[in-house]
Amino acid sequence: MRRYIALLISLIMLLTPTQVFAKNPDGLKLDCRSALLMENSSGKILYEMNANEKVYPASVTKIMVMLLTMEAIDRGDIKLTDKVVVSPRAKSMGGSTMFLEQGEIRTVEELLKGVAIESANDASVALAEFLAGTEEAFVEKMNKRAKELGMNNTHFVNCTGFFDPNHYTSALDVAIMSRELLKYPKILDYTKIWMETISEGRKEPFTLVNRNKMIKSYHGCDGLKTGYVKESMYCISATAQRNGIRFIAVIMGAPSAKERNEMAAKLLDTGFAKYESITVVKKGDIVGEIKLPMAKPEKVRLIANEDLKILLEKGTKINYETKIELFKDLKLPIKKGDAVGIIKAVEGEKVYAQAQVIVDQDINKATYFDLLEKMFKIYLNLR
Repeated sequence: MRRYIALLISLIMLLTPTQVFAKNPDGLKLDCRSALLMENSSGKILYEMNANEKVYPASVTKIMVMLLTMEAIDRGDIKLTDKVVVSPRAKSMGGSTMFLEQGEIRTVEELLKGVAIESANDASVALAEFLAGTEEAFVEKMNKRAKELGMNNTHFVNCTGFFDPNHYTSALDVAIMSRELLKYPKILDYTKIWMETISEGRKEPFTLVNRNKMIKSYHGCDGLKTGYVKESMYCISATAQRNGIRFIAVIMGAPSAKERNEMAAKLLDTGFAKYESITVVKKGDIVGEIKLPMAKPEKVRLIANEDLKILLEKGTKINYETKIELFKDLKLPIKKGDAVGIIKAVEGEKVYAQAQVIVDQDINKATYFDLLEKMFKIYLNLR
C-alpha cells in the first residue's frame, strides 16, 4: 500500500501543471518544476518560479549534511582530522558511493569530500552516525535546523536523498540552506574539486569525481550540489562568484542534467549581467564602540561579523550612510563574539543592507569596587 501511495504522489508531482515554460519580465524561459536566483550576501531573491512548491530534492539533501558538519566543526564539537569507523549500515548504502568498507577508518574531511564531490551516500550516513549516533537521530537534527532557518516547506526522512514521499523541500528552502552553508567558505575548498584520489588505508585507490560539471563549464562556479532520482528529475543548487558578487541558482525538476545546467547558467548570467555589489564594510572591520556605564570594561569596540554589501542594478547611483543600532535590553555578561546589534547601509528611510556587529572582548558586570574606583577617578578629574 505504501509503495502504491508513493507512486501515486510521484505521478501527481510529475503531472503538475507547473512544469511548463515560465516567463519573467526579462524573458527567461525555464523548463523545470521550480527555480530561484538569490544574491548570497543580501539574500535578495532576484527571480523565482514556483519557489515554495514542495519537490523531491534527491542528493541536494546533502547540503544540510554538509551544513551540520561544518557547524559542528565551527563549534569545536568535531575536527576535520577526527577518525570515523564505517558502520555496516553506511557500507550497505547503494547509489552513488565511495565504496567504503565496514570497519574502514576515514577522517571527517575525507567523508566530507566524499559527500561534496562524489555525492557519496555511504559517506553521508557515516557522517550522520558520527555526529548523532544514528541516521535517524541525525535526521531529527536536520529537521530541527531546517525549522530554525525558516525552511517552511521542507521535511527530511534520510540524509542521502533517497526517494520517500515524505522527504521534500522547495527551491526557496534549498537556497536558504545553501546560503547558510556558504557562511563557511571552507566548504568551497571541497565542492570545487574536480577529481581527487583517496588511497591511504585502502586496498584499492578510489577517485572521487565531481557530479557538478558546472565547476568546469561555468566561469566562477565553485559549488554546491546536484541531485537526481527519477521522482525528482534533475536538480541543482549552483553558486558562482565574479567581481566580488556571488549568486545562488536553484533548479528543481529539470528534464536532463544538460538542461538543468543550462538553466542554472541562464539564472547566473542574469545575475551577473544586471547587478553589481558595493562593499560598504568588510567582515572584521571596526565599525564603532559600545559604552555601558555599569560594565567592565566600560567601552568595547564593535566589529562587523559579516560583509556589509549593497546590491544594485548596474548604473544605479545612491547616496548612502551607515548607521549602527544596538539591541535593546542588552544584559551582562556579554561574551567576546556575541552579537550586540546591527550596522545598516541606509539612504533616508530606505535600508539597502544590514549586517551583525559583535564585541571584540568579554564585557562583565562592574563590581562595587569597580564603580567606587570609577567615582574616585571622576572626583579627581573634577578637582
